[in-house]
Amino acid sequence: MGLIVAIIVGAIAGWLAGQIVKGHGQGVLVNIVVGIVGALIASFLFPALGMGAGEGTNVIGSIIYATIGAVILLVLLRLINRAT
Repeated sequence: MGLIVAIIVGAIAGWLAGQIVKGHGQGVLVNIVVGIVGALIASFLFPALGMGAGEGTNVIGSIIYATIGAVILLVLLRLINRAT
């Protein structure tokens, strides 16, 4: 059940990040991957900054943190693509 929730949260977070960072229209599978990677980025970044995501965050909180991480990922990818 946790895997299904992670995929749904990743898909929503990836889609939201794609809407925030314009010009990154991807398919559903890429949105899921971007959202899951964004969640991983957020899980390392926020505790390092002293803003823990919390162990018992709800689904909405997970989507918000994953979206922030996915936006960071997309911005970094955009910067790398511009540099090459």
